[in-house]
Amino acid sequence: MSPPFAGPIGPRLIAGQGPVLLICDHAVNSVPAGIDLGIAPALLDRHIAVDLGAAALTEALAARLGAPAVLGQVSRLVIDLHRQADHPGLIPLASDGHAIPGNAGADRLARIAAFHAPYHAGVAAAIARHRPRLLVAIHSFTPALETGGDPRPWPVGILYNRDVRAARLAIDGLRAAGFETGDNQPYSGRLLNATLNRHGEGNGIASFSVELRNNEIASPAAVSRWAEILAKLLENMVTQLA
Repeated sequence: MSPPFAGPIGPRLIAGQGPVLLICDHAVNSVPAGIDLGIAPALLDRHIAVDLGAAALTEALAARLGAPAVLGQVSRLVIDLHRQADHPGLIPLASDGHAIPGNAGADRLARIAAFHAPYHAGVAAAIARHRPRLLVAIHSFTPALETGGDPRPWPVGILYNRDVRAARLAIDGLRAAGFETGDNQPYSGRLLNATLNRHGEGNGIASFSVELRNNEIASPAAVSRWAEILAKLLENMVTQLA
C-alpha cells in the first residue's frame, strides 16, 4: 500500500565539479502533503525543524567553490535524515521541549521509504558521480537550547568521528584565523555522525561536519562572509589532503 503522503522525495542537487562535495541534511522545514505534525506552524521556523541558515550557506559555498552539493528536502521533524534508519530519534516525538504529537504512531517504514532512503541514495549517487576527495556536511546550531543549559560560546564547531584527517585541518585552520572553534562541540560527532559515517568513513573519504551558530549566518551578508571564510579553508585543506 502506498503511503498516505507525498513521496518519494529525494534531495535537491546543485551541479558542480571539483574535489569537494557539500551535504546539507537539514536544509528545509518542508512538511509533505498528507503529514500533520500537530504543532503550531511557527515552530517550523525554529531550529527544531530546520538548520537555520545552513541551506543558504551551502548554496553560497557551492557557488564560490564551483562544487556540487546535496540538500535534503524534508523537515527533520518529519524524519531526521541525519540519523540511522534504526535510530530511536529518527521520527521525533519531541524536540527541545516541544511535543510533536503527529509523529505518535507514524508509519516508520513508509517514511523511510519515501524520504530517508531516497535522500541517502541521492548522496551515494553524487559520490559515485563526482568521486570527491572531501565531504563537508553543513549544519547550524542554536545559541542556547530552550530547555536550558549554558549558552554555547563557539561561533563554529567541527564534528567528526574516527577519521580525523579533515577535522584536524579544519580546526587548526579556523583557530589560526582567530575563531573560537569547538572541537566536537557543541556536541560530539563520536555520538552522532550518521551521514558521514555512512558516506564518508564508509567509503574511506575524508569528511567532517561544520556547525555554525545560527546567529552567525542570520543575514545574507553574514552568509557571504562565512562562505568566503570556509571556501578559503576548504581550498587549503584539499591541497593538504591530496
